[in-house]
Amino acid sequence: MTEQTDTLPALQLPAVQLRVPTHEDAVVWHRLFDDPEVMEFFGGSSAELSMYEELTARQRRHDAELGYCLWTLLDSAGEPIGFTGAQPWPRSWGPVGEIEIGWRLARDAWGKGYATAAAEATVERLRAAGVPSVVAMVISDNKRSVAVTQRLGMELAESFTTPPRVPGVETSRRTAHCFRLTL
Repeated sequence: MTEQTDTLPALQLPAVQLRVPTHEDAVVWHRLFDDPEVMEFFGGSSAELSMYEELTARQRRHDAELGYCLWTLLDSAGEPIGFTGAQPWPRSWGPVGEIEIGWRLARDAWGKGYATAAAEATVERLRAAGVPSVVAMVISDNKRSVAVTQRLGMELAESFTTPPRVPGVETSRRTAHCFRLTL
């Protein structure tokens, strides 16, 4: 009698490209993320264009100074579908002093493997830049991003309670998991 083993097929990831965000990408990111579902774990509503202008400018500085940033994520046709990359953790709570890897994709790009493919490309670029480890901060309810951290081989290191999203409203606090990966 032969023993049958069930194996899962390897996840076929799409081709992606990463590029340093341009000034024009501020408008693109604003448009791509102007969706309550996309922003559910990032405050719930779209940010002002000026925030994306500042963010893309900061990412260009990070790339010039550190060799990595939140890159504009392009699909195989060269169309922007979001961002992925890494930056120093920008807040006064959480994994202060750590390098955070992250991703945010337009709703139309979800469920196609882009986040995992882009995160894997980011990890390779960070290894090449000599970054020793990264963290990913993920709101505990964000199952899609938790799954990406697992595909990368990240391990849950600790959890934090976020500051209130609405000052003085304790119910707006959430649990954020900090996943860690040694490169």
